[in-house]
Amino acid sequence: MIFTIARREIITMFLSPLAWVILGVIQVVLGFMFLSLLDNYAILQPQLMRLENTPGVTDIVVAPLFQLAAIILLMIMPLITMRTFAEEKRNKTLTLLISSPLSMTEIVLGKFLGLFLFVFFLVSLLMLMPLSLYMGTALDTGKLVSIYLSMLLLLSSFAAIGLYLSSLTDNQTIAAVSTFGALLMLWIIDWVGETAGGGQNVAAYLSILRHHQSMLEGVFNFSDLAYYLILITTFLVLTIRQLDRDRLL
Repeated sequence: MIFTIARREIITMFLSPLAWVILGVIQVVLGFMFLSLLDNYAILQPQLMRLENTPGVTDIVVAPLFQLAAIILLMIMPLITMRTFAEEKRNKTLTLLISSPLSMTEIVLGKFLGLFLFVFFLVSLLMLMPLSLYMGTALDTGKLVSIYLSMLLLLSSFAAIGLYLSSLTDNQTIAAVSTFGALLMLWIIDWVGETAGGGQNVAAYLSILRHHQSMLEGVFNFSDLAYYLILITTFLVLTIRQLDRDRLL
């Protein structure tokens, strides 16, 4: 039943013009930035060739491109997740869903899997741009894999947080704004820790930016993976508990 719910979710998403508009806008904006970064690299290449251990095209073009993509998607993912449960509540279909023989875990995992499939499609589409560079230059394959996994984990975390906040309200605007606020706080919490002085290590570990930046540089370690898995699991569990409370009302 998890896959049935996921299939329904992804079909509903692509039947909406919003998903296609988001995909189109992201491709156009990041495509323009990709060409700009590539042009800058072509200008700098003669100077870089005179230096030893210079950064390659993966560091100068691909990593900044996906760093920008992460910032743009931080603003866009709330628009994707806002309808998951808020729309069900507004249309009174959530009552039918939670009163069905399905468990809350199956419902939440099905919704999350549908969002993950959209994220997987989106990130894979974006990866076509750097992969096209293989036709004319060499890339750091290890860093490319790290960047790809980082984007999947980052956007999956966005999806889990958005899923939970969407389950708290029947208003899609409130769900979107609250999700954006939560994601922004997790993005800048590292800066807050630095200015506050105390608890800097805790703030650094809680920062999505710190873990994402690490993986963009090709440093893939267990602490980054554990952070994303804990974050995703925590918000999925919170969503399940929220639906359990709704079922009892």
